[in-house]
Amino acid sequence: MDDAEELYQRRIASRFAVLDQEGSGYISREDFTTAAGRLLAEFGVPHRSDRGQALAYGAEAFWQGLAGIADVDGDQRVTHEEFAHGAVKRLHDNPERFAEIARPFVRAVLALPDEDGGGRGGTAGVERALRVLGVPGETAAQAAGSLDARGDGRVAEEDAVAALARYFMLR
Repeated sequence: MDDAEELYQRRIASRFAVLDQEGSGYISREDFTTAAGRLLAEFGVPHRSDRGQALAYGAEAFWQGLAGIADVDGDQRVTHEEFAHGAVKRLHDNPERFAEIARPFVRAVLALPDEDGGGRGGTAGVERALRVLGVPGETAAQAAGSLDARGDGRVAEEDAVAALARYFMLR
């Protein structure tokens, strides 16, 4: 395996690990439920609130979309191999599909720390969310900061969806 292929495989493994919130070795609906629960707890948002329900809906939509493109054997689990050979390739070939499946989750995550009702989360909230989801501290801080395209301390949904797509499509 050459260096480029090794780097590619490490990137796939790290993306897979972010989604495998429970550390089971596969991605399932429970991983998305776990992620949503951790985010709600971090931001003190009740599950039965509008923001809590939006996050639950977004997590389910993200899971359904990922399972729909990657779970080739239909067992409601996405293995590392299915992720590497199915999801990454299909999402790379069709980035609009990724935006479609990720948008409800991204929108809900951005709304968690949104105290003023403006619909855009601040970079500090995005950084907290990334850390909760398992992104290392410095990487989370850099990623959140890079999403502040206007320099106003806020993150627009389109910018967050595009960044998430680049991350999962290994761009």
